[in-house]
Amino acid sequence: MARVVAVVGASRDRRKFGNKAVRAFRNQGYAVIPINPREGEIEGLTAYASVLDVPGPIQIATVYVQPHIGPDVMTEIATKGIEEVWLNPGADETAVVARARELGLHPILECSIVGIGESPASY
Repeated sequence: MARVVAVVGASRDRRKFGNKAVRAFRNQGYAVIPINPREGEIEGLTAYASVLDVPGPIQIATVYVQPHIGPDVMTEIATKGIEEVWLNPGADETAVVARARELGLHPILECSIVGIGESPASY
């Protein structure tokens, strides 16, 4: 069974990294769940407002949100029990990283697209 990844901050705009991640993870065989409170569907996939709204487990969260939203997103990720958390460039500010660590998360501070062996330029 494919690992489930939530792309938090997924976007309909194909130029944004939150969209590129949806496509890159799908290309690598992951089951992708877009997270965006303002969208119902992204790249043909049902989008959810929060990881807490997703039925079933999520193994990975890759985060593409503005830093002021990040601490609350970390709380939701910890509550959902997601163990692997990627804070991509722009979402990896000090307060977000500190909140993640306070909650017992061990964030990976790198581009998740590169981390799975893809190039953002390909998307």
